[in-house]
Amino acid sequence: MSRNRTVLVTGASRGIGRAIAAAFAADGDRVALHYASRREAAEDALQALEGSGHVLIQGDVSTPDGAAAVVASAVEALGPIDVLVNNAAANVPHPLDRTSFEDWQDAWRRIVDVNLLGAAHVTYCAARNMIDHKVEGRIVNIGSRGAFKGEPDHPAYGATKAALHAMGQSLAVSLAPHGIAVASVAPGFVATERVTDRITDAVEQQSPFGRVATPEEIAAAVKYLASPEAVWSSGAVLDVNGASYLR
Repeated sequence: MSRNRTVLVTGASRGIGRAIAAAFAADGDRVALHYASRREAAEDALQALEGSGHVLIQGDVSTPDGAAAVVASAVEALGPIDVLVNNAAANVPHPLDRTSFEDWQDAWRRIVDVNLLGAAHVTYCAARNMIDHKVEGRIVNIGSRGAFKGEPDHPAYGATKAALHAMGQSLAVSLAPHGIAVASVAPGFVATERVTDRITDAVEQQSPFGRVATPEEIAAAVKYLASPEAVWSSGAVLDVNGASYLR
């Protein structure tokens, strides 16, 4: 694969997704920056990207039709997809001992629809586009350390991220004959707007480096896994957690 690739990043209006979009744009790629509802933040992220030819894609990946429309819009605007980064995610606390059954069901439904089914449907559409255009593409999933360490107050989040890792490994095998590599990253805590209130001294001390990751550190790992040189890392789940959890 050459530079000036077409890259679709879901959930890219802020945080990790925005940093990933910026990393690809700085490398000369054209980015389809997807967002669900934060249009102002998405427009700001788009304006900050280096280079030209980037586009905003609004859509709801939690439904099959919405996921398909996001991919179709990216293809219509930029052409065949070379790289997909599944970053869009939902997460709300739902500790079992303090959550009503109704709220428990709602949390699981919302989180599964975005984190797992949304990623699955976007991946299907993007991968079929790669196959149809004979693109030796790359798919990178943003998983989580929580898939291995556990998420006591966010069990659906941990479960969907574990499933996302497993999906990536299955697709790494099935898509390899088409030249498509699939891998995942599993970050620990990252300094983003979403988790600012959860980053305490105790959380920072989980890593022997005494801090949490920056979004740019996650983006660097994603950019490597999406590179032509990383094809032999297909199927990998790369821990990017500052040695805060070892397995």
